[in-house]
Amino acid sequence: MCTNFKNKTAKDGSVVVGRTMEFPPMLPWCLAALPADYEGTGSVPKGSKDPSKGWTAEHGVVGMAGFENPVWLVDGMNDAGLSAHMLYMPGYCTFQEFKGDGSDLAQVEVVSFLLGTCTSLGDVREALVSVNVWGLDPGMGFVPTCHVLVHDEKDSLAIEYHPEGIRVVNNPLGVGTNAPYMEWHHTNLSNYVGLSSVDPQAMKVDHVEIAPLGQGQGIMGLPGDSSPPSRYVRAFTQVSLSDQPEDGHASEQLALHILNNFDITPGLIKEPVPGEGMSNEVTSWSTISNITGKRYSYRTIDDPNTYVIDLAKTDFTKAARTAALPESGEFTPATI
Repeated sequence: MCTNFKNKTAKDGSVVVGRTMEFPPMLPWCLAALPADYEGTGSVPKGSKDPSKGWTAEHGVVGMAGFENPVWLVDGMNDAGLSAHMLYMPGYCTFQEFKGDGSDLAQVEVVSFLLGTCTSLGDVREALVSVNVWGLDPGMGFVPTCHVLVHDEKDSLAIEYHPEGIRVVNNPLGVGTNAPYMEWHHTNLSNYVGLSSVDPQAMKVDHVEIAPLGQGQGIMGLPGDSSPPSRYVRAFTQVSLSDQPEDGHASEQLALHILNNFDITPGLIKEPVPGEGMSNEVTSWSTISNITGKRYSYRTIDDPNTYVIDLAKTDFTKAARTAALPESGEFTPATI
């Protein structure tokens, strides 16, 4: 399960997006980069000789990929300031059958296709018109269902896979988690009208004063569990009640604070994994996409340090490539 949000636009115009990746530690994650002229070709079902969709990228891309395949991006941003994030979507995702007419992409290739070819959300909408998305098992033992959240400086959208095909949904709040569909999450916020950063006033009943016991009572009722609906409400509240950041740096720091609210303690949540019994659900990594500053930051479950890639200094003429994520890290020594 995952959480994705866009901060308030900073006073200097900076736009920053945060994302967590929660999943059992069964997937081999890596950092990936795709060149600005990458020639992509969609996957086909085993044994098929029919054509899939091809594309020629116009933008360099960095992000997180699975199974050491730089095209199988689940998170990333491009050098034009567009970010895309694939989130798990069990029970509310229906992929189409492979057509073999040159329009097919596997669901694990959608992020790299969009980030490589699109500059804005308008481009995303146009690009998806000619795409048929089918479900591929990348090596997990099952076909992972998903939806994709995309952000540019001006707006956000969600790409959902319905039985009748792709549905592109406006996401003006810039927040997303997992199931169910985005429209339900927006409606569910009506149950939480009244959450406030300000404590309620004391009240008197028959000359007896009843006052708040401490700070934070304004958000009494904010759900604390890790289900997708609760995380959606919590992420929306964190963003909507937070102070407007001054600039891109402050917005990146704010995103770190918000991400901390969704970091799962190993052992807190367990789920069955095919062939492995029960496994921990953990926060494998978190990312911050500064889409105006063209900075992609990340940290991993075993390393408290935050690393950043400056897209303006990244060589997007090199071939597609991956790099291992840090497996361990230390606290920074200090003296007094």
